[in-house]
Amino acid sequence: MAYFDAASAAPLHPVARQALLAALDDGWADPARLYREGRKARMLLDAAREAAAEAVGCRADELVFTPSGTRAVHTGVAGALAGRSRVGRHLIVSAVEHSSVLHSAEAFEAEGGSVAQVPVHRTGAVSPSGYAAALRTDTALAVLQSANHEVGTAQPVAEVAEVCRAAGVPLLVDAAQSLGWGPVEGGWSLLAASAHKWGGPSGVGLLVVRKGVRFAAQGPADERESGRAPGFENIPAVVAAVASLRAVRAEAAQESVRLRELTERIRARVPRLVPDVEVVGDPEHRLPGIVTFSCLYVDGETLLHELDREGFAVSSGSSCTSSTLTPSHVLKAMGVLSEGNVRVSLPLGTAEEDVERFLAVLPGVVAGVRDKLGAPAAAAPAAAEPAALVVDALGKRCPIPVIELAKVFPGVPVGGTVRVLSDDEAARLDIPAWCEMRGQEYVGEEPADGGTAYLVRRLG
Repeated sequence: MAYFDAASAAPLHPVARQALLAALDDGWADPARLYREGRKARMLLDAAREAAAEAVGCRADELVFTPSGTRAVHTGVAGALAGRSRVGRHLIVSAVEHSSVLHSAEAFEAEGGSVAQVPVHRTGAVSPSGYAAALRTDTALAVLQSANHEVGTAQPVAEVAEVCRAAGVPLLVDAAQSLGWGPVEGGWSLLAASAHKWGGPSGVGLLVVRKGVRFAAQGPADERESGRAPGFENIPAVVAAVASLRAVRAEAAQESVRLRELTERIRARVPRLVPDVEVVGDPEHRLPGIVTFSCLYVDGETLLHELDREGFAVSSGSSCTSSTLTPSHVLKAMGVLSEGNVRVSLPLGTAEEDVERFLAVLPGVVAGVRDKLGAPAAAAPAAAEPAALVVDALGKRCPIPVIELAKVFPGVPVGGTVRVLSDDEAARLDIPAWCEMRGQEYVGEEPADGGTAYLVRRLG
């Protein structure tokens, strides 16, 4: 199996495995105790904290270990908002943040706070001016990921941090995807990350709160980890997490060049090998190992299953792979095609042969899925048909509405329109994306019985 889903969880690094096994012997005791075994555990924990702080670029007493990256985000957001509650109850996030951030924002809103979402460009990047425009006198906290988890786009953290600093607002950075590649630049105030993203064991996160940042930990008080991460520290896992972070950092410069070349190969060749594909995310300012593309007329869940049968583990932001049948909030915010979405995220050490085999297998897999769904093979010449057609796709899920649109479109004369009736939320994203890829005009949408009518006009 070629594992191409490192953005979800990277394989356990060999150094992490070695460190974990070694720490199981010496790091099992309570580090708060003064007897010998407790002192040994404390020495391991303190050494791990020092090493992690060096990798992050902060003081050791600013960093605590948490039970997960999600817990680090929740604790960081809640604590910073509570610490600055006298300033106001306004939170700023980007529209493409990880769900842990968005869930924290929802909880804050439910408690009476207000949240502003900064939009992104089609590449998935925010603009520093977007954060500047969202700032208010009552803004307590701003949050921005260092790089996007679905499309790999790197965010302008340093520029946004400067905008926030000038306004006296702390910036929390979710560095889960990027910390293994290097420290986060800029004057950020808080930072969260997760070890399983860089090849450490799951169940270890870290939270950094810079000195001078007002912070009030929420929930019952606990004497461990500066009161910010309650519960007994999992010292063997912490030691393994930090050991793997140091190891991947040592390999980062060389592996970054190699993986970037492999993902660039995928970005360039997939559109040539597979028709009707949109490669998404910033082509330059991105993480080395992530490349994401979407295929028209493809059921995302079926595509992932077929690739799995061929020996490739990939992930998707397509609504077809979701129990909610709604597109990924990241793809939706970017305004790009969501159906048939594939995210390839390469772990350290990915073999070039595996990438070449993926490129060899993909065209046939996509063609097979399209054939099963009855997707159009090629455009037929226009016939003398009525100037307006209605496609009733009510009750049909992605990518069927777009497939039905493509089937009838060759019969629409230039200037004619098609009304696609759909009750699938993904159609709101995928039909305009189809128009852009096909050079046709998306007129807009209007209410219709049982759903929405999407209007498309033929330009040529």
